[in-house]
Amino acid sequence: MSSFFKDKVVVITGGTNGIGKALIDALIPLGAKIATCGRSQDRLYNLQVQYSNHLMHTMVADISRYEDCRSFINSTIDTFGGIDILINNAGISMRALVKDVEIEVIKKVMDVNFYGTVYCTKLALESIIERKGTIAGISSIAGYRGLPGRSAYSASKFAVNGWLESIRTELLDSGVNVMWVSPGFTESNIRNVALGKDGQVMGEGLMNEDTMMSSAECAQHILIAIEKRKRTVVLTFTGKRTVWMNKLFPSWADSLVKKFFFKNGELVK
Repeated sequence: MSSFFKDKVVVITGGTNGIGKALIDALIPLGAKIATCGRSQDRLYNLQVQYSNHLMHTMVADISRYEDCRSFINSTIDTFGGIDILINNAGISMRALVKDVEIEVIKKVMDVNFYGTVYCTKLALESIIERKGTIAGISSIAGYRGLPGRSAYSASKFAVNGWLESIRTELLDSGVNVMWVSPGFTESNIRNVALGKDGQVMGEGLMNEDTMMSSAECAQHILIAIEKRKRTVVLTFTGKRTVWMNKLFPSWADSLVKKFFFKNGELVK
């Protein structure tokens, strides 16, 4: 894997924590040229300090805004001359029942998770086609199976999968590989910053992260999949089981998922 990523220009949205940060930590020793964005200037600065001996392009950007995405992608191309790999990683989640959640929360999740992927992919597409590179989306098991209390999150990930599958088909003869990775439950900051019914940040959830795949392990699976030019990757045993059960026994999956996410009639948050 080391020679494959050497001198490749890799764009990672949301690279200051979680899976995005783990991807950067794994790619820097492999000699990749990294461009990343995030909403926190402090976290981006800390990243620059950590890797001060490596050329890294960072920019404060909210990927739900097209102009931010355009500035980020264009400045990356100006800095490095082009883009080999785009990893659409940035995302937010939510935890609220449909009857309680405000419409603006649903829109915000879609704007970040889906439209952020659309904007960055569209803006980077010409350069990636020129280099016969890779477009990757970090999706979720929620993109295969709708999860209660995560309706907007599931909708956004279903949309990402459909978007990427469509353009994968369009680009089959171009030399570009389009793929999406669906982690199961992974140690990641995304749950800690999930939005509640009114759009407020929920904070740490109740799920035990000790049994979850680490972000570092998840990043390794993603990089292997990129090098092997995979189509789709579903991670963790629970994730694989959920996808297959939903495909083969959807009504049974409804009951099992409901049981998992509700305790004593209350949504597990």
